Amino acid sequence: MASPDEPGSGPGLARERTSLAWTRTALSFGAVGGVVLKKEVIPGLILLAVAPAIWLLGRLAYRSREKHKLVTATIVGVALVALIVAFTH
Repeated sequence: MASPDEPGSGPGLARERTSLAWTRTALSFGAVGGVVLKKEVIPGLILLAVAPAIWLLGRLAYRSREKHKLVTATIVGVALVALIVAFTH
């Protein structure tokens, strides 16, 4: 557990850490999409198309008042895409 004296452990940086997590998730989807694209074109393109959408929705989620609904919709959307890709293989 981080001590309160460590840099980056303050509550004021929670928004920045969340933003970085959304960016990291989008990059991960892009990387996996690139790997899948080498074997299967359609699922790879789907994953590559989802990556910028994840990044954009992550950015928009913390600028709107109804951020919880947007975050929930994003998670459900990503889960559905993952399910579709899993069943098409």
